[in-house]
Amino acid sequence: MLKKTLFAVSAAFMSLQAIAANSIVEMKTSMGNIEIELFNDKAPISAKNFEGYIKDNFYNGTIFHRVIPGFMIQGGGMDANMVEKQTKAPIQNESYNSLKNIRGTLAMARTNSPNSASSQFFINTVDNDFLNKSQMNAGYAVFGKVTKGMDVVDKITQVPTANFGMHQNVPKQAVKIVSVIVKAAPEKK
Repeated sequence: MLKKTLFAVSAAFMSLQAIAANSIVEMKTSMGNIEIELFNDKAPISAKNFEGYIKDNFYNGTIFHRVIPGFMIQGGGMDANMVEKQTKAPIQNESYNSLKNIRGTLAMARTNSPNSASSQFFINTVDNDFLNKSQMNAGYAVFGKVTKGMDVVDKITQVPTANFGMHQNVPKQAVKIVSVIVKAAPEKK
């Protein structure tokens, strides 16, 4: 009897977890695969925006165009010729969501204007507390985390970089985002 009750409780808990689950994304790069959990629950605007670009195959063929060891890798907006792709309208900055820019998290890249993020994102390779929202800083919105493939991210940080036109820290040999797919999406309530 106790065994059946524990099984029922366990099944109910797993069912609740499935309802609350976040999207899981697979990013195939020219240097290996990266699996990402999106924080649909805590960063719904940014996660939905990212998934929209995925569904449009926008990221396929883009590159990590900015690589700074001991800081982050940035991608999602430039093609292999360093030409910026046309994006959708910018989104609201969700840096108020209390998620921190720590190693392995994804955040929306933006200009100096807090609400200017569109398609570009970065993966923090170290804890970057100075990117978090504070009284003096609008912050950068964290919307996901790497769950598998940090070794790939670390490998990308080691590629030689140079200046390319007005851009700095550009990999000398393109690190391509081959494809990005949503492997699992949250169940609708």
